[in-house]
Amino acid sequence: MQLNEMSFENATPIEGYGPGFFRVGGGMIEGAALVTVHGARGWGGYDDTAPLLELAEEVDVIFIGTGAETAHVPPAFRDTLEEAGLGVEAMNSPAACRTYNVLLSEGRRVALAALAV
Repeated sequence: MQLNEMSFENATPIEGYGPGFFRVGGGMIEGAALVTVHGARGWGGYDDTAPLLELAEEVDVIFIGTGAETAHVPPAFRDTLEEAGLGVEAMNSPAACRTYNVLLSEGRRVALAALAV
């Protein structure tokens, strides 16, 4: 197996996660998190679309971490983001964190909005 080191330049990768938290940029976010190349903060969940819509010019895809298990996101939530031109990819939060980090290391225009496991 070939292992490749990831380089994040000035980006903000997910460093870890656990029951009820995410570790990002040397700090800890309790509960749901919104992470972009520029930083991380708490996120209010599916009812909190405003900060995601603000990313429409900066990102192409938002990975939605649905918690410990993969689940469908509410249709109104998905519709709101897609109408703004954002791609929405839902998966469980561990997979969303890994996918975000890989694409971030490739310089892709991605963000992560994730519910804690």
